[in-house]
Amino acid sequence: MDEQQKYARLFNDIDSQALITLGVVLAGAIVLIIVSQRGLNWLASRLHGQVRFRIFALVPLTRLFILITALAIIVPIVIEPSLRNMVTLLGALGLAIGFAMKDYVSSLIAGVVSAIELPYRPGDWVNIEGTYGEVKHVGLRTVDIQTPDDDLVAVPHLKLWDHAVYNANNGGTSLQCVASFYLHPEHEAGRVRKALRDVALTSAYLKFDQPIIVVAEEKPWGTHYRIRAYPVDPRQQFLFITDLTVRGKTLLSAAGVQSALLPPDAALDARNAADSTY
Repeated sequence: MDEQQKYARLFNDIDSQALITLGVVLAGAIVLIIVSQRGLNWLASRLHGQVRFRIFALVPLTRLFILITALAIIVPIVIEPSLRNMVTLLGALGLAIGFAMKDYVSSLIAGVVSAIELPYRPGDWVNIEGTYGEVKHVGLRTVDIQTPDDDLVAVPHLKLWDHAVYNANNGGTSLQCVASFYLHPEHEAGRVRKALRDVALTSAYLKFDQPIIVVAEEKPWGTHYRIRAYPVDPRQQFLFITDLTVRGKTLLSAAGVQSALLPPDAALDARNAADSTY
């Protein structure tokens, strides 16, 4: 009985007038959300430039403001606005929010750890759970990575706890690039290796104070060659790989070296191996 009386003191008696007020508030909130969403979207679609995106950003903020206002009106109607009840309500609300935002808090803690351990910093080229690109900004909760396709991806620091972080240059200007060639098994390996090394040495993007390595690996379908070298600037990596690939292919073709004919599954394995080097 004491527990029932305690809960009875927490909630107000809901009469017909209170029900009508609740219905009006809920209906008004729904109408305002619909009107504001459609109105702001209509307005933004007729604007251009940065103003258009700022109007779009107001859409979720307006919806949130309407919901908070509706809750501020509804709560005193349902719950008796005493100090004890407000403490009880806020405590329960805080517990629910804390449970719902545990990942957010974990990301904030990981952000502090990242500021100390420096697994990445602006200018680094990293791969986090398949997202590869240049680190543009390290925030409190997320790290912003710009991919080669010019997409900006926000990755939460939470990934630090249970995912590997691949850092290609680790705060420096040296970033190794790999250009692959798949050749028919019938060729002079020493001649091909020297030719591929010359291709790297004559590239306009080559960083000369770093080593050039030509790796050969025999496969059932042929020989897989890889040029491992470093561009002058990490941002030139794709131009560098393209330059090595195009000129290397032209040189090998002129020398009469044939490309390997890969079965579909081997081609897929080779592409996955090449992607995993970044």
